[in-house]
Amino acid sequence: MGGMPLNDMPWWRWRSQVRSALHMLSDPAFQRECWLAGHTGYGDVTDAVYRLVEDTWLDNWSAEKYVGTIFRDAEEAALVDAAVLRVLRIMHQVGPDAAVSAYLEHPGWPEAVHAAREAHLRLATADGDDPHQPPRTLEALRIMTGRG
Repeated sequence: MGGMPLNDMPWWRWRSQVRSALHMLSDPAFQRECWLAGHTGYGDVTDAVYRLVEDTWLDNWSAEKYVGTIFRDAEEAALVDAAVLRVLRIMHQVGPDAAVSAYLEHPGWPEAVHAAREAHLRLATADGDDPHQPPRTLEALRIMTGRG
């Protein structure tokens, strides 16, 4: 997210949180190498889901509500909505305190990863970032957004 224009979107800090979560949720290699391996600094699946919906309330209403503030257009919003619905469905089935492996082994996980990937690619590209870079640590996200 180094290239993201920090003043481009009115609620860019929320966009940064959503993008970070989508990035982690969309990368199976990252999930195996960091989450499954227990590496610190990135949070876990539950943390990513909370970053995705916490400030935005995307678990209660559509991303369409945030077009022009967090999301650039209806296409971005629709892609984010698709990812949120798939990830939350799995979270509700396995539970927020489930082991990482419970998420990764869930039959719907590949579909959730794909939806998160579509949203991540769209948002990262729109922000002028390379969507193929590995996810940043939560500390890097905090520094970038001035939180903490």
